[in-house]
Amino acid sequence: MKKFLLAILLLTFQISISQDVSVNNVDSPVDWVNPLMGTDSKPSLSNGNTYPVIAMPWGMNFWTPQTGKMGDGWAYTYNADKIKGFKQTHQPSPWMNDYGQFSIMPFTNSLEFTEEGRASWFTHKTEKVTPYYYSVYLADHDVTTEITPTERAAMFQFTFPKTDSAFVAIDAFDRGSYVKIDTKKQQIIGYTTRNSGGVPDNFKNYFVIEFDKPFTYNMVFDGDTLLNTVEREANHVGAVIGFKTEEGEQVHAKVASSFISYEQAFLNLKELGNDDFETIKQKGKDTWNKELSRIKVSGGTVAQTQTFYSCLYRSLLFPRKFYEIDANGDVVHYSPYNGKVHPGYMFTDTGFWDTFRSLFPFLNFMYPELNTQMQEGLANAYKESGWLPEWASPGLRNIMVGNNSASVVADAYLKNKDAYTYDIETLYEAVIHGANNAGPMTAVGRAGAEEYKDLGYVPYDIGINENAARTLEYAYDDFAIYQLAKALDRPNKEIKLYKKRSLNYKNLFDPETGLMRGKNKDGEFMKPFNPFKWGDAFTEGNSWHYSWSVFHDIQGLIDLMGGKENFTKKLDSVFTMAPVFDDSYYGGVIHEIREMQIADMGQYAHGNQPIQHMIYLYNYAGQPWKAQQWVRETMNKLYLPNPDGYCGDEDNGQTSAWYVFSALGFYPVCPATDEYVMGAPLFKKATIALQNGKTITINAPENSEENMYIQSMKMNGETYTKNYLSHTELMKGATIDINMGAKPNTNRGTTPEDAPYSLSNE
Repeated sequence: MKKFLLAILLLTFQISISQDVSVNNVDSPVDWVNPLMGTDSKPSLSNGNTYPVIAMPWGMNFWTPQTGKMGDGWAYTYNADKIKGFKQTHQPSPWMNDYGQFSIMPFTNSLEFTEEGRASWFTHKTEKVTPYYYSVYLADHDVTTEITPTERAAMFQFTFPKTDSAFVAIDAFDRGSYVKIDTKKQQIIGYTTRNSGGVPDNFKNYFVIEFDKPFTYNMVFDGDTLLNTVEREANHVGAVIGFKTEEGEQVHAKVASSFISYEQAFLNLKELGNDDFETIKQKGKDTWNKELSRIKVSGGTVAQTQTFYSCLYRSLLFPRKFYEIDANGDVVHYSPYNGKVHPGYMFTDTGFWDTFRSLFPFLNFMYPELNTQMQEGLANAYKESGWLPEWASPGLRNIMVGNNSASVVADAYLKNKDAYTYDIETLYEAVIHGANNAGPMTAVGRAGAEEYKDLGYVPYDIGINENAARTLEYAYDDFAIYQLAKALDRPNKEIKLYKKRSLNYKNLFDPETGLMRGKNKDGEFMKPFNPFKWGDAFTEGNSWHYSWSVFHDIQGLIDLMGGKENFTKKLDSVFTMAPVFDDSYYGGVIHEIREMQIADMGQYAHGNQPIQHMIYLYNYAGQPWKAQQWVRETMNKLYLPNPDGYCGDEDNGQTSAWYVFSALGFYPVCPATDEYVMGAPLFKKATIALQNGKTITINAPENSEENMYIQSMKMNGETYTKNYLSHTELMKGATIDINMGAKPNTNRGTTPEDAPYSLSNE
């Protein structure tokens, strides 16, 4: 018994030690990525609402195992036990659902080709998931399926048992599809039209599949019926081809697709070249390691290192490339706005309400050249639709609020105007158009634009939902336009107009409660007012969440709230209040409410975007140590490298980019300024390789679980007390040395000069 107890104690000690082991060298960061992080989700509770994306960075096509039914936005859920197919997907989130989707599925013995009939039991124990490679054993069919992708193509490797009944089903899905089998060329071509909106009438995703083994069986299906023919166009069609295989025989399928044509799909297939499966797999690994290695961290725990690189991986997926390379080597795209093929770049599958906050600033920081192409794509979107998208998937979608394309455009130009040139004049025209007009749908342009221009806010009582949220975001967006107008040397009258409009947030501040509140057209605040009521005047949050959405003028907000002491007390109270809520606007508890409730951080709802910057606001009020504490608390508690690793929707890289920035020790509270606001680094050392060839090194050797507070800091050898870092200075390369300790230094960063930018201080 004593020996048994001793063994248990030793095992417990070893586990404890392994969890605290410091990771000091990461040679292959892709090996630290867990694409299953966030996949243990469901509609009622999001732990990320992700699926394992098997793809190249920003790839046009993603691949994922499909456990859900055709058309289910929850295509892959961790608690599922059967796989129905391996799906080419373009889904940005389960709430947006998918488009241009089809699946491939091997099976054996019985010709049960339907989604349920071909489904096979699997276990995560035989599942290998990396960004560049996926493998799983399908128990019902005794088949191992492997996938490795390029940007627009992929190779499958099926390992079959000995059988004369080895099959592969190609399912083009319902709502309009087509397949054709060419037995001589061992090819299948087809198209799928299944989508969730945001597409022109002529939308198709054309796919081509080439096998390296002759078919001994080939039929198409229409719905649930097999047909003895090689071609079919109907609501829901697919193909079934078969082989005779030996034990352990590997059959390969090359797959590519195009939104333009079959001819372009065959061009895209050439991305695979003549490489074998292992070569493509290695190239994919090398590509991911090249990108992930641009930020090297050391001195964190195993879990912290895994979480960091898993979040970095998620930050390199969206917006996806929606352009292709034609026979002349030129960049072309099918327009999801007008259905025509045009020259130039196009990107899609991002919602600016989410991603303007940290994902796009991250791209400006680490990938300015790529983001320049994204800006060219936005200019093309405006030319082809007459509007900048606010949520594109693949074209205009009517969801969320704000006019945050202004922030995305302004931040990119202000950060990179000296290094890159593109059509900023067209983009400025687009931004001004969107800022002054209601669009063809409420999520495009500005709903309530005329009232906002006339009154300085969107009234609560004119039938426009989430009006207070719109007002606050419009005011910030006007600030972004003000900054851009100055940079473009626009007329002084124009510059002053947007500066004035950027102060419109003040119109919703209620002195009685010290919070933001909806206001009626007659100038009276709406009644009754419950600051814990989600929705209504706000978007997926309440007044306690949205009252901090004055990114550009925190000093102005401090003044409204009665000074720094009252401001910081109000910040403190967010974490100390009970997570009470009023869900009457929705008629039930939405998942974002539940995620706040269970996080045990009071009213702090990190699982959704409106409040994610709030922690950093202590820096504006002379208490930076509280930001340091709460940033570390949030990273430790709400992020884990596990299937339940997020605390809400991951949202196309936004929540992941929050972690990446925060782990480095700073965050872009206000895009369209030159500043990042300080938190404190998570790792003992981080080395950042900038695209211009310069390097940023952040040293914090005393960093530990206890030592979370900045004691002192040096920038390039000089004592540095400010609570922010300059983007311009960082781009020159920098060495930042930070002395960390277990107790707050309440004397550092406390003067007005140490505070980050606020419009009121201009």
